Amino acid sequence: MSSTTTEAAPETLPGKTWTSTGKNNITATDALRVVILVTSALVALVPIVWLVLGSFKTPTELSARPPLLLPESWGISNYTDALTRFDFTTYLFNSTVVTIAATVLTLAINSMAAYALAKYNFRGKNGLFLLTLATIMIPLQVILIPVYQVVASLGMVNTLWGLIIPAAATPTGVFILRQYMLSIPDELIEAARVDGSGEFRTFIQIVLPMCRPALAVVAILSIMWRWNDFLWPLVVAQSETVYTLPVALARFTAEETVPFNLIIAMSVVSILPVIILFLFFQRQIVTGIANTGIK
Repeated sequence: MSSTTTEAAPETLPGKTWTSTGKNNITATDALRVVILVTSALVALVPIVWLVLGSFKTPTELSARPPLLLPESWGISNYTDALTRFDFTTYLFNSTVVTIAATVLTLAINSMAAYALAKYNFRGKNGLFLLTLATIMIPLQVILIPVYQVVASLGMVNTLWGLIIPAAATPTGVFILRQYMLSIPDELIEAARVDGSGEFRTFIQIVLPMCRPALAVVAILSIMWRWNDFLWPLVVAQSETVYTLPVALARFTAEETVPFNLIIAMSVVSILPVIILFLFFQRQIVTGIANTGIK
């Protein structure tokens, strides 16, 4: 006695295409959006790719006309020569210390100011917040001399503290954190107070953990500002032992023959930490910006 078996045909989800994991069909608008975004990303990457390729070229290859796309050799002589030409480790250490310390201080000051402006009711709160936002429109060049006089009176000229403290509080960071803290329910904070939690404990254990996306945004912005800052370190740092990377790279241009190949090599090294950090925190950055109402 024989038995026959029939295999059921595999089910196919209606409306799915090979380019989609959902049930909606891909429209021409979606395809155009993807093309535009990919093209824009490639255009934005062109300068970075050109910089990396240039870091392996010799001065003759950099000055060639028409420009050469690829270097003839992929040696790391530019990087090794740059490390021997100047004290790169000292400048890297200074930039790292200034960036980390200033970012931690920025997060502490901005988060406390934002918490007060978002969750406390006091007279003049809105005016104080508007005044804080108004300082965004004041460029550093306008207040450079008064700030330098204050730093000089405190004896912080030509010190790392003179690079860290003056730019600790940023109105942009206060705005981002305040907008995010407004989304935290007041009932949650009131419940913590009823349970006997103090203001500082409520701030540290309840508010800050809920503001991690916004804190990530402020952190990455602060790191980019501090790491790439040039004008203020140029004014305050008066000896090579306090130079940061941007000031040290600019020092090369004062030489009789500008070593562009070494400058490009060290520029690649200086931008790598920021790129890696941005790629690592990109999800938190997008979430934080979306939830703070920044468009």
